[in-house]
Amino acid sequence: MRSLISGAVGLVLGALIGLYGLAPSSRPAPATGGADSGDSADSTAGGGRAAPTVHFKMASAYPGELVQSGTRCRALEREIAAVSDGRVRLQFFEPGALVPAFEIFDAVSSGAVDAGCSVSGFWAGKIAALQIFAAIPFGPEHGEFLAWIYYGGGEEMFRELYARHNIHGMHCGLVTPEASGWFRTEITTLEDLKGLKMRFFGLGAKVMDKLGVSTQLLAAGDIFPALELGTIDATEYSTPAADLKLGLYQVAKHYYFPGWHQPATLGELLINMDRWRALTAADKALFEMACSDNIRRGIAEGEAIQFQALADLEARGVILHKWPPEILDAFRAAWDQVVAEEVARDADFARAWASLSAFRKRYKLWSALAYIP
Repeated sequence: MRSLISGAVGLVLGALIGLYGLAPSSRPAPATGGADSGDSADSTAGGGRAAPTVHFKMASAYPGELVQSGTRCRALEREIAAVSDGRVRLQFFEPGALVPAFEIFDAVSSGAVDAGCSVSGFWAGKIAALQIFAAIPFGPEHGEFLAWIYYGGGEEMFRELYARHNIHGMHCGLVTPEASGWFRTEITTLEDLKGLKMRFFGLGAKVMDKLGVSTQLLAAGDIFPALELGTIDATEYSTPAADLKLGLYQVAKHYYFPGWHQPATLGELLINMDRWRALTAADKALFEMACSDNIRRGIAEGEAIQFQALADLEARGVILHKWPPEILDAFRAAWDQVVAEEVARDADFARAWASLSAFRKRYKLWSALAYIP
Protein backbone atom coordinates (compact mmCIF):
# COMPACT_ATOMS: atom_id res chain seq x y z
CA MET A 1 0.00 0.00 0.00
CA ARG A 2 2.80 2.41 0.95
CA SER A 3 4.45 1.80 -2.41
CA LEU A 4 1.21 2.56 -4.22
CA ILE A 5 0.79 5.83 -2.31
CA SER A 6 4.41 6.77 -2.95
CA GLY A 7 3.96 6.05 -6.63
CA ALA A 8 0.82 8.17 -6.82
CA VAL A 9 2.51 11.08 -5.01
CA GLY A 10 5.41 10.80 -7.40
CA LEU A 11 3.12 11.02 -10.40
CA VAL A 12 1.36 14.10 -9.00
CA LEU A 13 4.65 15.83 -8.17
CA GLY A 14 5.98 14.99 -11.60
CA ALA A 15 2.93 16.50 -13.24
CA LEU A 16 3.19 19.66 -11.15
CA ILE A 17 6.88 20.05 -11.93
CA GLY A 18 6.15 19.58 -15.60
CA LEU A 19 3.33 22.10 -15.51
CA TYR A 20 4.96 24.83 -13.47
CA GLY A 21 8.63 24.17 -13.71
CA LEU A 22 9.13 23.29 -17.36
CA ALA A 23 6.36 25.13 -19.22
CA PRO A 24 7.00 28.71 -20.37
CA SER A 25 5.46 31.34 -18.13
CA SER A 26 2.26 32.94 -19.41
CA ARG A 27 2.74 35.98 -17.20
CA PRO A 28 2.95 39.14 -19.32
CA ALA A 29 6.20 41.06 -19.17
CA PRO A 30 5.98 44.71 -18.15
CA ALA A 31 5.02 47.02 -21.02
CA THR A 32 7.92 49.24 -22.05
CA GLY A 33 8.75 51.41 -25.02
CA GLY A 34 10.29 49.45 -27.88
CA ALA A 35 10.84 45.70 -28.00
CA ASP A 36 11.86 43.83 -24.85
CA SER A 37 15.03 41.83 -25.42
CA GLY A 38 13.45 38.82 -23.73
CA ASP A 39 16.14 38.51 -21.03
CA SER A 40 13.50 38.55 -18.31
CA ALA A 41 11.40 35.83 -19.94
CA ASP A 42 11.26 32.45 -18.18
CA SER A 43 13.63 29.78 -19.51
CA THR A 44 12.26 26.72 -21.23
CA ALA A 45 13.49 23.17 -20.71
CA GLY A 46 15.46 23.32 -23.94
CA GLY A 47 17.37 26.43 -22.90
CA GLY A 48 15.29 28.73 -25.12
CA ARG A 49 13.30 31.73 -23.99
CA ALA A 50 9.71 32.84 -24.26
CA ALA A 51 8.90 35.30 -27.04
CA PRO A 52 9.60 38.89 -25.95
CA THR A 53 6.91 41.39 -25.14
CA VAL A 54 6.68 44.32 -27.56
CA HIS A 55 5.09 47.69 -26.81
CA PHE A 56 5.20 50.32 -29.56
CA LYS A 57 3.65 53.75 -29.18
CA MET A 58 2.07 54.79 -32.48
CA ALA A 59 1.36 58.42 -33.34
CA SER A 60 -1.59 58.78 -35.71
CA ALA A 61 -1.98 61.49 -38.33
CA TYR A 62 -5.75 60.96 -38.17
CA PRO A 63 -8.35 61.19 -35.39
CA GLY A 64 -9.31 57.71 -34.27
CA GLU A 65 -12.99 58.22 -35.06
CA LEU A 66 -12.40 59.46 -38.61
CA VAL A 67 -13.91 56.95 -41.04
CA GLN A 68 -11.31 54.67 -42.60
CA SER A 69 -8.18 56.82 -42.27
CA GLY A 70 -8.46 56.91 -38.48
CA THR A 71 -10.52 53.81 -37.80
CA ARG A 72 -8.12 51.67 -39.83
CA CYS A 73 -5.22 52.93 -37.69
CA ARG A 74 -7.16 51.92 -34.60
CA ALA A 75 -7.95 48.56 -36.15
CA LEU A 76 -4.22 47.82 -36.32
CA GLU A 77 -3.97 48.25 -32.56
CA ARG A 78 -6.81 45.77 -31.95
CA GLU A 79 -5.75 43.17 -34.50
CA ILE A 80 -2.11 42.97 -33.47
CA ALA A 81 -3.09 42.64 -29.81
CA ALA A 82 -5.66 39.94 -30.60
CA VAL A 83 -3.39 37.81 -32.80
CA SER A 84 -0.48 38.01 -30.35
CA ASP A 85 -2.73 37.39 -27.32
CA GLY A 86 -1.67 40.75 -25.94
CA ARG A 87 2.07 40.09 -26.13
CA VAL A 88 2.58 42.62 -28.96
CA ARG A 89 1.02 46.02 -28.44
CA LEU A 90 0.81 48.86 -30.97
CA GLN A 91 -0.70 51.62 -28.86
CA PHE A 92 -2.71 54.22 -30.79
CA PHE A 93 -2.31 57.90 -29.91
CA GLU A 94 -4.49 60.67 -31.30
CA PRO A 95 -2.89 63.42 -33.44
CA GLY A 96 -0.89 65.75 -31.20
CA ALA A 97 -0.88 63.42 -28.19
CA LEU A 98 2.70 62.40 -28.91
CA VAL A 99 3.63 64.70 -31.81
CA PRO A 100 1.66 66.83 -34.31
CA ALA A 101 0.46 64.96 -37.39
CA PHE A 102 2.98 66.52 -39.75
CA GLU A 103 5.93 65.76 -37.43
CA ILE A 104 5.50 61.99 -37.41
CA PHE A 105 8.22 61.37 -40.01
CA ASP A 106 10.93 63.12 -37.98
CA ALA A 107 9.75 61.62 -34.69
CA VAL A 108 9.87 58.05 -36.02
CA SER A 109 13.18 58.65 -37.79
CA SER A 110 14.85 59.88 -34.61
CA GLY A 111 13.27 57.24 -32.39
CA ALA A 112 11.34 59.81 -30.35
CA VAL A 113 8.24 57.81 -31.34
CA ASP A 114 8.24 54.08 -32.08
CA ALA A 115 5.74 54.13 -34.93
CA GLY A 116 3.36 56.29 -36.94
CA CYS A 117 0.17 55.74 -38.95
CA SER A 118 0.02 58.21 -41.83
CA VAL A 119 0.26 58.60 -45.62
CA SER A 120 3.48 59.08 -47.56
CA GLY A 121 2.15 62.09 -49.46
CA PHE A 122 2.60 64.14 -46.28
CA TRP A 123 6.37 63.95 -46.64
CA ALA A 124 6.80 65.47 -50.11
CA GLY A 125 9.07 68.16 -48.69
CA LYS A 126 11.48 65.50 -47.44
CA ILE A 127 11.29 62.83 -50.16
CA ALA A 128 9.46 63.95 -53.29
CA ALA A 129 9.22 60.40 -54.67
CA LEU A 130 7.09 59.25 -51.73
CA GLN A 131 4.12 61.07 -53.27
CA ILE A 132 3.93 58.37 -55.95
CA PHE A 133 3.31 55.72 -53.29
CA ALA A 134 0.33 57.58 -51.81
CA ALA A 135 -1.98 58.61 -54.65
CA ILE A 136 -1.50 59.53 -58.31
CA PRO A 137 -3.72 61.93 -60.29
CA PHE A 138 -5.43 60.04 -63.11
CA GLY A 139 -3.40 57.11 -61.88
CA PRO A 140 -4.17 53.48 -61.19
CA GLU A 141 -7.17 52.37 -59.20
CA HIS A 142 -6.57 50.05 -56.28
CA GLY A 143 -6.18 46.74 -58.16
CA GLU A 144 -3.57 48.00 -60.59
CA PHE A 145 -1.89 50.10 -57.91
CA LEU A 146 -1.44 47.13 -55.56
CA ALA A 147 -0.23 44.98 -58.44
CA TRP A 148 2.62 47.42 -59.06
CA ILE A 149 3.35 47.85 -55.36
CA TYR A 150 3.65 44.13 -54.57
CA TYR A 151 4.68 42.60 -57.91
CA GLY A 152 6.14 45.45 -59.95
CA GLY A 153 8.92 46.69 -57.67
CA GLY A 154 7.01 49.47 -55.95
CA GLU A 155 7.26 48.15 -52.39
CA GLU A 156 11.02 47.60 -52.61
CA MET A 157 11.55 51.16 -53.80
CA PHE A 158 9.21 52.54 -51.13
CA ARG A 159 11.11 50.79 -48.35
CA GLU A 160 14.47 51.80 -49.75
CA LEU A 161 13.48 55.49 -49.65
CA TYR A 162 12.40 55.25 -46.02
CA ALA A 163 15.41 53.17 -44.94
CA ARG A 164 17.67 56.11 -45.80
CA HIS A 165 15.98 57.95 -42.94
CA ASN A 166 16.10 55.14 -40.36
CA ILE A 167 12.47 54.21 -40.96
CA HIS A 168 10.91 50.90 -41.95
CA GLY A 169 7.87 51.71 -44.09
CA MET A 170 4.93 49.41 -44.78
CA HIS A 171 1.82 50.01 -46.84
CA CYS A 172 -0.91 49.46 -44.31
CA GLY A 173 -4.29 50.68 -45.51
CA LEU A 174 -6.17 51.77 -48.61
CA VAL A 175 -8.86 54.33 -49.26
CA THR A 176 -10.93 53.77 -52.40
CA PRO A 177 -11.82 56.67 -54.76
CA GLU A 178 -12.26 60.03 -53.11
CA ALA A 179 -14.37 63.04 -53.94
CA SER A 180 -12.52 65.99 -55.44
CA GLY A 181 -13.80 68.93 -53.50
CA TRP A 182 -16.30 70.99 -51.53
CA PHE A 183 -17.17 74.46 -52.82
CA ARG A 184 -19.47 77.15 -51.49
CA THR A 185 -20.69 78.02 -54.99
CA GLU A 186 -21.08 75.99 -58.15
CA ILE A 187 -17.98 75.71 -60.37
CA THR A 188 -18.89 75.87 -64.03
CA THR A 189 -15.69 77.13 -65.68
CA LEU A 190 -11.96 77.16 -64.97
CA GLU A 191 -12.27 80.88 -64.26
CA ASP A 192 -14.37 80.03 -61.21
CA LEU A 193 -11.37 78.24 -59.69
CA LYS A 194 -8.88 81.06 -60.05
CA GLY A 195 -7.98 82.82 -56.84
CA LEU A 196 -9.66 80.30 -54.54
CA LYS A 197 -7.83 79.30 -51.35
CA MET A 198 -8.24 75.53 -51.05
CA ARG A 199 -7.03 72.71 -48.85
CA PHE A 200 -5.61 70.07 -51.16
CA PHE A 201 -3.44 66.95 -50.81
CA GLY A 202 -0.39 65.61 -52.59
CA LEU A 203 0.38 65.80 -56.27
CA GLY A 204 -3.16 66.97 -56.98
CA ALA A 205 -2.38 70.21 -55.16
CA LYS A 206 0.31 71.00 -57.72
CA VAL A 207 -2.28 70.53 -60.47
CA MET A 208 -4.67 72.96 -58.81
CA ASP A 209 -1.85 75.47 -58.36
CA LYS A 210 -1.30 75.37 -62.13
CA LEU A 211 -4.93 76.40 -62.60
CA GLY A 212 -4.72 79.44 -60.35
CA VAL A 213 -5.87 77.90 -57.06
CA SER A 214 -3.87 78.74 -53.93
CA THR A 215 -3.50 75.41 -52.13
CA GLN A 216 -2.38 74.46 -48.66
CA LEU A 217 -2.23 71.18 -46.74
CA LEU A 218 -4.19 71.00 -43.50
CA ALA A 219 -4.55 68.12 -41.07
CA ALA A 220 -8.03 66.59 -40.75
CA GLY A 221 -8.92 68.37 -37.53
CA ASP A 222 -8.01 71.78 -38.93
CA ILE A 223 -10.14 71.66 -42.08
CA PHE A 224 -13.63 72.43 -40.74
CA PRO A 225 -12.65 75.48 -38.68
CA ALA A 226 -10.57 76.86 -41.56
CA LEU A 227 -13.51 76.50 -43.94
CA GLU A 228 -15.99 77.89 -41.42
CA LEU A 229 -13.83 80.93 -40.63
CA GLY A 230 -13.04 81.63 -44.28
CA THR A 231 -9.32 80.93 -43.99
CA ILE A 232 -9.93 78.68 -46.98
CA ASP A 233 -12.69 78.94 -49.58
CA ALA A 234 -12.90 75.26 -50.54
CA THR A 235 -11.47 71.90 -49.59
CA GLU A 236 -11.06 68.31 -50.60
CA TYR A 237 -10.46 65.66 -48.01
CA SER A 238 -11.51 62.06 -48.52
CA THR A 239 -14.46 59.83 -49.34
CA PRO A 240 -18.12 60.78 -48.80
CA ALA A 241 -18.26 58.73 -45.58
CA ALA A 242 -15.21 60.49 -44.12
CA ASP A 243 -16.29 63.94 -45.32
CA LEU A 244 -19.71 63.39 -43.76
CA LYS A 245 -18.00 62.63 -40.45
CA LEU A 246 -16.03 65.89 -40.66
CA GLY A 247 -19.27 67.83 -41.17
CA LEU A 248 -18.03 69.72 -44.23
CA TYR A 249 -21.59 69.88 -45.61
CA GLN A 250 -22.42 72.42 -42.89
CA VAL A 251 -20.21 75.02 -44.57
CA ALA A 252 -20.21 74.10 -48.28
CA LYS A 253 -22.97 72.49 -50.33
CA HIS A 254 -21.43 71.80 -53.75
CA TYR A 255 -19.62 68.44 -53.78
CA TYR A 256 -17.63 67.38 -56.85
CA PHE A 257 -16.68 64.03 -58.40
CA PRO A 258 -14.74 62.10 -59.57
CA GLY A 259 -11.70 62.25 -57.31
CA TRP A 260 -9.28 62.47 -60.23
CA HIS A 261 -6.45 63.34 -57.86
CA GLN A 262 -6.87 60.25 -55.65
CA PRO A 263 -8.44 57.27 -57.45
CA ALA A 264 -6.80 55.11 -54.75
CA THR A 265 -4.83 56.21 -51.70
CA LEU A 266 -2.42 53.97 -49.82
CA GLY A 267 -1.90 54.47 -46.09
CA GLU A 268 1.27 53.48 -44.26
CA LEU A 269 2.71 52.26 -41.00
CA LEU A 270 6.13 53.68 -40.18
CA ILE A 271 8.36 51.99 -37.58
CA ASN A 272 11.69 53.26 -36.32
CA MET A 273 14.33 51.10 -38.01
CA ASP A 274 16.15 50.25 -34.79
CA ARG A 275 12.88 49.05 -33.22
CA TRP A 276 12.05 47.09 -36.38
CA ARG A 277 15.40 45.31 -36.47
CA ALA A 278 15.02 44.30 -32.81
CA LEU A 279 11.81 42.37 -33.58
CA THR A 280 11.83 38.62 -34.07
CA ALA A 281 11.09 37.26 -37.53
CA ALA A 282 7.70 36.09 -36.27
CA ASP A 283 6.77 39.53 -34.95
CA LYS A 284 7.84 41.18 -38.20
CA ALA A 285 5.55 38.75 -40.02
CA LEU A 286 2.75 39.65 -37.61
CA PHE A 287 3.01 43.34 -38.53
CA GLU A 288 3.16 42.51 -42.24
CA MET A 289 0.05 40.34 -42.07
CA ALA A 290 -1.87 42.88 -40.02
CA CYS A 291 -1.09 45.57 -42.60
CA SER A 292 -2.11 43.32 -45.49
CA ASP A 293 -5.41 42.61 -43.76
CA ASN A 294 -5.92 46.31 -43.14
CA ILE A 295 -5.61 46.96 -46.88
CA ARG A 296 -8.11 44.20 -47.68
CA ARG A 297 -10.63 45.56 -45.21
CA GLY A 298 -10.04 49.14 -46.37
CA ILE A 299 -11.01 48.21 -49.91
CA ALA A 300 -14.12 46.29 -48.91
CA GLU A 301 -15.29 48.81 -46.32
CA GLY A 302 -14.62 51.75 -48.61
CA GLU A 303 -16.79 50.31 -51.36
CA ALA A 304 -19.56 49.32 -48.94
CA ILE A 305 -20.18 52.57 -47.08
CA GLN A 306 -20.18 55.33 -49.69
CA PHE A 307 -23.65 55.04 -51.17
CA GLN A 308 -25.35 55.51 -47.81
CA ALA A 309 -23.07 58.45 -47.04
CA LEU A 310 -24.04 60.07 -50.35
CA ALA A 311 -27.72 59.60 -49.56
CA ASP A 312 -27.20 61.16 -46.11
CA LEU A 313 -25.36 64.11 -47.64
CA GLU A 314 -28.12 64.73 -50.18
CA ALA A 315 -30.65 64.64 -47.35
CA ARG A 316 -28.65 67.46 -45.74
CA GLY A 317 -28.94 69.63 -48.84
CA VAL A 318 -25.66 68.76 -50.54
CA ILE A 319 -25.66 69.03 -54.35
CA LEU A 320 -23.62 66.33 -56.07
CA HIS A 321 -21.75 67.31 -59.23
CA LYS A 322 -19.56 65.59 -61.82
CA TRP A 323 -16.85 67.68 -63.42
CA PRO A 324 -17.66 68.49 -67.06
CA PRO A 325 -15.29 66.91 -69.61
CA GLU A 326 -13.59 70.21 -70.47
CA ILE A 327 -12.57 70.83 -66.84
CA LEU A 328 -11.37 67.25 -66.39
CA ASP A 329 -9.33 67.65 -69.57
CA ALA A 330 -7.76 70.80 -68.10
CA PHE A 331 -6.90 68.94 -64.89
CA ARG A 332 -5.26 66.18 -66.95
CA ALA A 333 -3.26 68.63 -69.07
CA ALA A 334 -2.01 70.39 -65.94
CA TRP A 335 -1.08 67.02 -64.44
CA ASP A 336 1.04 66.19 -67.48
CA GLN A 337 2.97 69.40 -66.87
CA VAL A 338 3.38 68.68 -63.15
CA VAL A 339 4.71 65.16 -63.61
CA ALA A 340 7.19 66.32 -66.26
CA GLU A 341 8.50 68.97 -63.87
CA GLU A 342 8.76 66.52 -60.95
CA VAL A 343 10.63 63.98 -63.08
CA ALA A 344 13.11 66.65 -64.17
CA ARG A 345 13.55 67.93 -60.62
CA ASP A 346 14.16 64.71 -58.65
CA ALA A 347 16.03 61.52 -59.61
CA ASP A 348 14.13 59.26 -57.20
CA PHE A 349 10.80 60.60 -58.42
CA ALA A 350 11.93 59.94 -62.01
CA ARG A 351 12.96 56.39 -61.13
CA ALA A 352 9.68 55.58 -59.37
CA TRP A 353 7.62 57.19 -62.14
CA ALA A 354 9.50 55.22 -64.83
CA SER A 355 8.84 51.97 -62.96
CA LEU A 356 5.13 52.67 -62.54
CA SER A 357 4.72 53.91 -66.12
CA ALA A 358 6.40 50.82 -67.58
CA PHE A 359 4.20 48.57 -65.46
CA ARG A 360 1.02 50.41 -66.49
CA LYS A 361 1.97 50.16 -70.16
CA ARG A 362 2.28 46.38 -69.88
CA TYR A 363 -0.85 46.15 -67.71
CA LYS A 364 -3.01 47.66 -70.47
CA LEU A 365 -2.82 44.44 -72.49
CA TRP A 366 -4.52 42.63 -69.61
CA SER A 367 -6.99 45.31 -68.56
CA ALA A 368 -8.19 45.94 -72.12
CA LEU A 369 -9.16 42.29 -72.49
CA ALA A 370 -10.26 41.43 -68.97
CA TYR A 371 -12.45 44.36 -67.90
CA ILE A 372 -15.67 45.67 -69.34
CA PRO A 373 -15.04 49.26 -70.57
